[in-house]
Amino acid sequence: MTKNKLTNNAGKLTAFLFLITILLTPCVIVNAGERGVLMQFGQVQETVLGEGIHIIFPIINTVKKISVKIQKQEIAAEASAKDLQAVFTDVSLNWHIIPEETNIVFQNIGDEQDIITKIINPAIQEVLKAVIAKYTAEEIVTKREEVKAGVDYTLTTRLHEYHIVVDDISLVHVNFSNQFNQAVEAKQIAEQDAKRADFIALKAAKEAAAKVNLAQGEAAANKLLRETLSDDILERQFVEKWDGKLPLIMSKDAPKVLNMNDIFKLK
Repeated sequence: MTKNKLTNNAGKLTAFLFLITILLTPCVIVNAGERGVLMQFGQVQETVLGEGIHIIFPIINTVKKISVKIQKQEIAAEASAKDLQAVFTDVSLNWHIIPEETNIVFQNIGDEQDIITKIINPAIQEVLKAVIAKYTAEEIVTKREEVKAGVDYTLTTRLHEYHIVVDDISLVHVNFSNQFNQAVEAKQIAEQDAKRADFIALKAAKEAAAKVNLAQGEAAANKLLRETLSDDILERQFVEKWDGKLPLIMSKDAPKVLNMNDIFKLK
């Protein structure tokens, strides 16, 4: 019985010591969407800690956790178009760090805030100025998809050098100066007036041409009528349309009825 008691006490002591060992052993938990940058005496190591629990050696090792989730950055930028018009753009950028290269990013740049202030914001400003300078203000409006594609490609290439992936970029708002907007509005009004004037002139020309055609048609019809209308035809038409009543002729002597034979003798 004493032997069993000693065995139980030894088992409890072993379990207690094991629990103390676990509790006293330093560890770090890397959450979902994060990577751990392992450092030894402050020096960044090649090993990148994935999600989960990791045992580290106190004093010797430290871990910096960096988010590799997609993050959103919004920035307002100003640039000049090819025709020197001021262009004001609101940009929305979705980006994330390449997980396997988190240690390099932290070693060369820093944490997420350092990435935004040192790399992303300046890159957006510079890329927008470079791309927008290739287009006039009017082309920026009419070729917006092309401008967006140019910004997307250039910024993606630029940030990839810093181990950053561009997931999506949007030109949320593209605005111009009040003077330019007023000039565009005046141009549109002038174009509408010009189109209206052209329409009126075209309508008048068509109406004049129609009158000329009508007059020409009437003249041709009269000419044809004169050429084809003979005395025999006139006599036949007269007979066909006569209602049987003889015309009454007024003279000095007395009214008399006109003789049909006299009419035909007038030929």
